[in-house]
Amino acid sequence: MRQFAAIEAGIRQLHARYTDAVWRKDAAAFAACFASDGEWRISGMVLTGRMQIEQTIAAIFAKMHRVLITFRTPLLDISGGAITARTMIDERVAWTDGNTNVSIGRYYERFVEEDGRWLFAWRLFELHYRGSPDLTGDWFEHPDYGPPPAMPPLDAVSLDTSSQRWQLSD
Repeated sequence: MRQFAAIEAGIRQLHARYTDAVWRKDAAAFAACFASDGEWRISGMVLTGRMQIEQTIAAIFAKMHRVLITFRTPLLDISGGAITARTMIDERVAWTDGNTNVSIGRYYERFVEEDGRWLFAWRLFELHYRGSPDLTGDWFEHPDYGPPPAMPPLDAVSLDTSSQRWQLSD
């Protein structure tokens, strides 16, 4: 049980570093939450390596005034030689164009420990809701992978729910 508690504490600290980087719009600190060869799968994109992750999140941050992310307790699994989790999140977003929204989503995560710190090795984000706080906005459906610890396959790609909003160019 001690090993589980120590790993969970390390994962929660990783989530806290990530939340802090997002709030401060610090692309380098955000990318440092990922392993050097880590993957971030979000809104139809597959971003590989810290450099690509940092460049993409910097472009997204440029469109945002502030984002407050709240992570829920990760459903952690440490069996089978891999450390994985499902983590629900919500976001409160203020865009530079004056719009605002809340988002509800889930991360499927795989972790690696490097130099005593936990990092994201692989993350797939599913956006479930985006809109006003009264939940009358847009809902998005995703495959059901079954109860935890079931995970999507490593080649899964998330729905493109945000590229138009982010206005990212290829």
